[in-house]
Amino acid sequence: MTARIVFAGTPEFAVPSLTALIQGGYQVIAVYTQPDRPSGRGRKLASSPIKQTAVAFGLPVMQPETLRDPGAQAALCALQPDLMVVVAYGLLLPPAVLAAPRLGCVNVHASMLPRWRGAAPIQRAILAGDSETGVSIMRMAKGLDTGPVYLTRAAPIALRETAGSLHDRLSILGAETLMEALPGILSASLQPNPQDDAQAIYASKLNKNEALIDWSAPATTIGRQIRAFDPWPVAETRLDGAPLRVWAAEALAGPQEGGNPATDTVLQGSTLARAPTPGMVVAHSKAGIDVATGDGLLRITRVQLPGKRPIDAAQLLNARSLAGQTIG
Repeated sequence: MTARIVFAGTPEFAVPSLTALIQGGYQVIAVYTQPDRPSGRGRKLASSPIKQTAVAFGLPVMQPETLRDPGAQAALCALQPDLMVVVAYGLLLPPAVLAAPRLGCVNVHASMLPRWRGAAPIQRAILAGDSETGVSIMRMAKGLDTGPVYLTRAAPIALRETAGSLHDRLSILGAETLMEALPGILSASLQPNPQDDAQAIYASKLNKNEALIDWSAPATTIGRQIRAFDPWPVAETRLDGAPLRVWAAEALAGPQEGGNPATDTVLQGSTLARAPTPGMVVAHSKAGIDVATGDGLLRITRVQLPGKRPIDAAQLLNARSLAGQTIG
C-alpha cells in the first residue's frame, strides 16, 4: 500500500523537499501552507513558494490560519494520512495534529539537533562562528524541536558563508536527507534516537534591532553579523546621520592587509599617533572601506544607501571621501 503523505511548509527552503517527494513517486495527498499574505509595495496578496509549487503539480492546497481550530483538525483527520512531513511550516502543530497521521509527523530541521533548536538555526550558527552545521530529520513532539532524530547530515560553514548561501545548500541537503530516511521511517526499520536535552541550544527568532552594528565589538564578530543577516534583515550602521546597510565585509589583521599602500587613502600624522576609535574609517581604497572596531579592522566591501540598490564600496567612494570620518 502506498503511504498517504501530507506535506506542510511555506517558504522557499521547503520547496526542494516537496519537489523531491513528488518526483520520488510518493503519494502527496495534500499540501498545507500559510495563508496568502500581502507582499511588495502594492501590498497585494501573494502565495507562498510552497503553494506555488503545489499548484504547479496539481496538488490540493490547505491554508488554515491556525491548526488549533477543531474544524481544521477534523479536515486533516479526514484525509487519513499515514505521515505528515513538515518543513518550515511556520504554524504550531498542537498535540491533536501531531497524533493525526498514523506514523506521526516528521520535520526537516536546518541544524544538527540538539544544537540550534528554534526559528533561526542558520543565522545563529553563523553568528556563533560555528564551522559546521547540517540538517536533522526529526520525529515531531510537543516541545520545540525536542523530538527524537532519525537521521542527521553535516555541512561545513565556509569562512565567507552568508545566511542566504547556507540556506540554499541546506534546503537541498534537507531534501536529500529526507529521501534517504523516508523508506526506513515508513517501514519502521529506522528508529529515531532521543536528543540530549543538556546539549540543547536555542536559535531565537531574528530581531531587526540585532542588525545594528556595534563598532566596539571585535571585527570578526561584526563580520559574522553581516554574513548572518544577509539577505535579512541586513546589518546596518549610520553615515552622516542616515542608515547605511552593510552587505559584505571581512575582518582584517592590519590596516592595509589585502590593500596597496601606494593607492590606499590612509590617515596621516597626528591622527594615527593615537589608536582610532571604534567606527572610525582609517583607510579606503578600491578594495573597500577599512573601519576600526573594538578589536581589529573591518573592511566593508558592499553597501546600500537609503532608497538605492546595493553597490560596491568603491562606488560609494567615487562620490565622497570617508577617511577620518566616524560611522555608526
